[in-house]
Amino acid sequence: MEMTSVTLVVAFFVLLLLNVPISISIGVATLLAMVMSMDIAPATITIAQRMAGGLNSFALLAIPFFVLSGLIMGRGGIAKRLIECAMALIGALPGGLALVNVVSCMLFGAISGSAVAATSAIGSFMLPEMKKAGYEPNFSAALTAAASTTGMLIPPSNILIVYAIASGGVSIAALFMAGYIPGIMVGLALMLVCFVYAKMKGYPLSPRLPLKVVVEKTVAALPSLFLIFLVIGGIVGGVFTATEAGAIAVVYSLLLAVVFYKEVDPKTLPDILLKAAETTAIVMLLIAASTAMSWLLSFENIPQTLSNALLSLSDNPLLILLLINLLLIVVGAFLDMTPAVLIFTPIFLPVAVELGMSELHFGIMLVLNLSIGLCSPPVGAVLFITCAIAKTKLENIIRPLIPLYIAMFVVLMLVTYVSWFSEALPRALGF
Repeated sequence: MEMTSVTLVVAFFVLLLLNVPISISIGVATLLAMVMSMDIAPATITIAQRMAGGLNSFALLAIPFFVLSGLIMGRGGIAKRLIECAMALIGALPGGLALVNVVSCMLFGAISGSAVAATSAIGSFMLPEMKKAGYEPNFSAALTAAASTTGMLIPPSNILIVYAIASGGVSIAALFMAGYIPGIMVGLALMLVCFVYAKMKGYPLSPRLPLKVVVEKTVAALPSLFLIFLVIGGIVGGVFTATEAGAIAVVYSLLLAVVFYKEVDPKTLPDILLKAAETTAIVMLLIAASTAMSWLLSFENIPQTLSNALLSLSDNPLLILLLINLLLIVVGAFLDMTPAVLIFTPIFLPVAVELGMSELHFGIMLVLNLSIGLCSPPVGAVLFITCAIAKTKLENIIRPLIPLYIAMFVVLMLVTYVSWFSEALPRALGF
């Protein structure tokens, strides 16, 4: 076991350092580790079987649907209407533009289910506007990167679907409900940082808009926001499954973007479908390769060994949960969310259950933790996008990220140690 695990870890990180795509790195590292205990032919066959088995899940059909609906929404003028709505409602508060940035990222992230899409769509509009208003560009870029991760918790969220599969049976609907309060908490914590930052910098207040304009902007955004109620309401009400909800989201987003808003030309739909197929293929390859690695870890009893080692460190569950969070934060800084969830769920979930944490509670803690990794160097995907939009360098936004990190970490600790934040809504709705 020791030689296999060492080979797996060393091969994986060497391949990452060589800039090999992460899915290929996981697959090749798994193959090399398996060759340590069997011939290459059966090792290859076993990996192929496990990869195919990892994709043989009906729940995964929801992912391409939500990816496609997110892409359609991203090109359908949704971001602009959400920003205008947020501006009308809270733009006149201290730090108004920064607050609008956070709220817009939360709303668009929830609609699209993608932190990358939220960063690109909201950042492209908000970062120039914040620069005109005198906001420091590096702070604006850091804020966009941090705020865009809230969409990982606020449903519909693809990563929560992945966790439901990795955990072996947690209800997707329950996870969707569980993500609301923690996701909103992260947004509010970031808004508090913005409020203090604006007060310290003495930014002028934006003019308050007339009530008529506020109503107009809000009404214009309602059709976009209705997607959230349509998808989540249908799932919670038992009208359709998460997979069927994804298909309905595609139909609704098409009607909204092509017919109602008329922002998407039907001639561009093949390009959108192609992009959705590419994104889905990348996600599915990550899931397949990560499933094979997870199987190898279980076959070698590595999760059990690590679980016993963690539980032997201390009798204090608070300390062990803190240690798990710190380890996951380090992992999240180097590893994409999808493989991280698939690989580390079987490792840390048994420990969390042993400490009295429910599978639902652990899933929200895990996703919130790894969301911090999305805006953490060196691998954080949203960092590179927001830096490109803001025309700045990665090292320049590290300092303004620190107070935002602290705010997110405080929320993480609250969610970790107070199960109510994750379980209140699912319990109230009977999950």
